Amino acid sequence: MSNTRRNFIKQSAKAAAGTYIATMGFSAKSYARILGANDRVRVGVVGFSDRHRSSHIPPFMKFYKELNFDIVSVSDLWKKRREEGAAFLKDKMGHEINAYRNNDELYASKTVDAVFISTADFQHALHTIEAVKAGCDVYCEKPFAETMEDNRAALKAVKASDRIVQIGSQRRSGPNYTAAADFIQSGKFGPITMVELTWNVNQPGRWRRPDLVAQCKEEDLDWKRFLLNRPFENFDPRKYLEYRLFWPYSSGMPGQWMSHQIDTVHWFSGLAHPRSVTANGGVYVWKDGRRNWDTTTAVFEYGPENDPATGFQVVFMSRMHNGDENPSEIYYSNGGELNLITNKVSPKGGLKAGPASAMHMQPNLLPELSLTDMAVKVEAGANTGGDVLTTAHVRNWMECIRSRKQPNAPVEAGYNHSIATIMTNAAARTGQKVTFDVKTQEVMAGGKVFKF
Repeated sequence: MSNTRRNFIKQSAKAAAGTYIATMGFSAKSYARILGANDRVRVGVVGFSDRHRSSHIPPFMKFYKELNFDIVSVSDLWKKRREEGAAFLKDKMGHEINAYRNNDELYASKTVDAVFISTADFQHALHTIEAVKAGCDVYCEKPFAETMEDNRAALKAVKASDRIVQIGSQRRSGPNYTAAADFIQSGKFGPITMVELTWNVNQPGRWRRPDLVAQCKEEDLDWKRFLLNRPFENFDPRKYLEYRLFWPYSSGMPGQWMSHQIDTVHWFSGLAHPRSVTANGGVYVWKDGRRNWDTTTAVFEYGPENDPATGFQVVFMSRMHNGDENPSEIYYSNGGELNLITNKVSPKGGLKAGPASAMHMQPNLLPELSLTDMAVKVEAGANTGGDVLTTAHVRNWMECIRSRKQPNAPVEAGYNHSIATIMTNAAARTGQKVTFDVKTQEVMAGGKVFKF
């Protein structure tokens, strides 16, 4: 077809469309918006939380126009948060936001194609099930699940769907972490011999919301719906807003912090879960009625299930009464260390000539390398902070919704980190050495299935 004829047909089609939309009362500008809306991904917010406001929205706002996304709806059980969410999102998006009292109303409205989930820890898996069954793609905050029953059910639901599910393990979108994974998996690091993970803060108000607690009234929210499948307890605004301090609504440190760091162990090593976990700790300083510890030490054994003589140890230590929130992740091998605070590979601690020669061995020393230099692209130099990682992670989710490719942190990542966090919580609550039954996919404490 000649260019002249092709252009004539295109112009005729436009003219016909213009005549039609004029009879419908639309302007050319509004019709263009409708055409764009046909390809627009309509996003809903499940739980208008501090996490969503501070971490999801900033990266979304960077990319939503380019990728043709829009936030159109919010669901929250509490009237105050629901109204705040609608007003906040209206200001950001420049249009009215649908506000729903619960997820049943949200999904029945057929207004959303994808959702951000940032509700209470114990709700993430169940809310993911609701979302994928409603045909929505999901960005779900960690921890993915706090019981194996919820964990298995959510994995099954996601795998039975064709939905894109990104777990909020944003390290998986960090160039420095990708470089670390590549270096270890290439064999250049040597076998992992130990991993040290720490996450320390000094914040008496961490996870506390006293001002909000004072405003939270039972008549303004749906307490029974909040509890989902947890045992009934009388309404308590602290458990509603400060859930991270109260089991069985959260495991606290394991679910909130360790889930990030233990995920890198699974990623780098290729191992899905620990063989065993022991834990010790307690509420030593902040005696404010919390159930979850303010000090935790957990020790893991990792290794192939079919080779119990092979493996390595992981130690997770966390305290809430002394620290500067500079999480540490250090991987050790016989040849040195890989440090994800400095983003350096170094021969520190590696086997030197003297000890090696005494045992008729060759020295084993890693080279000095920069993970950031090895990375394809680093947005913030050596200091790849949480905001940078989350920005990359949210974009990856949005791009995968478009491409239908698997995201950087697929549902299996959430399932596996949840096994580790549930094992840690079981060890903390029973005082037992906890193992994992691969056949039944159950966490075992003292020979019994761990139940909350």
